Amino acid sequence: MLPILVENVVYHHINNSLLEKKKKFIEHLNPEEIKDFLENPDDSTETFSEFSTLHSEFLVLSRVPIKPHQKKTSFSNDYRVIEGEENEYRILQHHFNYQGEDYQLEIGSSLSEVNDLTFVIRFFILIVFVVILFVTFLADTFYIEYLLKPFYKIIDTKIRRVNEPETFDHTPIKAASRDFRELDFVLNQMMDRIAEVFKKEKQFISNVSHELLTPIALLKNKLENLLQNESLDDIAIDKIAGSLKTLDMLKKIINNLLLISRIDNNQYEANEEINLTEIVSDLQEDLQDRIEDREIQFENKMQEHFVFTGNKTLIHILIYNLVTNAIKYNKPKGSITVVDGFAEEYYFISVKDSGIGMDESQLEKIFSRFARISSDQEGQGLGLAIAQSIASFHHIQIKVESVLNQGTAFTLIFEKAN
Repeated sequence: MLPILVENVVYHHINNSLLEKKKKFIEHLNPEEIKDFLENPDDSTETFSEFSTLHSEFLVLSRVPIKPHQKKTSFSNDYRVIEGEENEYRILQHHFNYQGEDYQLEIGSSLSEVNDLTFVIRFFILIVFVVILFVTFLADTFYIEYLLKPFYKIIDTKIRRVNEPETFDHTPIKAASRDFRELDFVLNQMMDRIAEVFKKEKQFISNVSHELLTPIALLKNKLENLLQNESLDDIAIDKIAGSLKTLDMLKKIINNLLLISRIDNNQYEANEEINLTEIVSDLQEDLQDRIEDREIQFENKMQEHFVFTGNKTLIHILIYNLVTNAIKYNKPKGSITVVDGFAEEYYFISVKDSGIGMDESQLEKIFSRFARISSDQEGQGLGLAIAQSIASFHHIQIKVESVLNQGTAFTLIFEKAN
């Protein structure tokens, strides 16, 4: 926009200058000189020309008939070749009649300086625009950062770092904006309500643990005592034994559900140093009888001796469930391989078996509670659900790769490599 305004101002100034020169030329027009020029036998163009030494201006007088309705005076930009040099000029064309003859007067002023000036102005404006844009971006960034600083602090201190309602920080956030103060106040109220619900849920879990497990223990004790009665026949003994087995299964289901609930509610401490190599070695020794019964080849290829902070009991349960799952769904005389390592600075441990594998529909629900890969195997379908809860509690990612009738690999990817 600015270069256009500059051009208009410059053109206006040049037009006035050309009009002034035209006026002086007409006023001092010498008929004798024109007559002598037109009568010159060596020139047949009937044109009189005058140029400045630097070709910055020119004046051309030609005998040209005036056309009807032709403007008397007009301005235009055009290129002209003067003594072999082409330049752009601002040209005034003036048609007039002098002593009965029609003439055309052209007075031109070079536009090279104007074009150079316009280019400089355009370039300068571009530089200024870029600088203003950059400064505005920086100013907006820092200003927005300043304005949103309380918001980021609320997110960081009261949302992102909160794993349990008990650890919530109720300290008011200092903020100039009333909206952020209101947000902080509402968050405090919300977390108070969540803490109350969380407290009631813990109490409910404790009550369930007592109210359900106690009757089961009493029933089991009575049935075991009843088995000591010598008057029972074999059919009664079988029924009592079946009832005891059902009670044991019910007790195990309740304990597993309570375990998942406690894990999900962050009711475990995670402050122990855990050596995964030791855990796998201990599990291999503990499960050796089951491994030998199915003639499975167990290969422990762990080499990293990775140590991290968490709950040792829960990590033991996590890896135990993965290994027993690999034993349960393996093929006779199959293999189980445990490897570890680092991938993109993240530590991983993988439990791979040569078992029955899973298809895509099974993979989608393996971590669901009471989901079972095969109905031929015993179990309640809670092992992998417990594994998923423990992994989430420790911020561990579980990846599953499986090919039907070829085997399955469970990979634990830890959040940070120590």
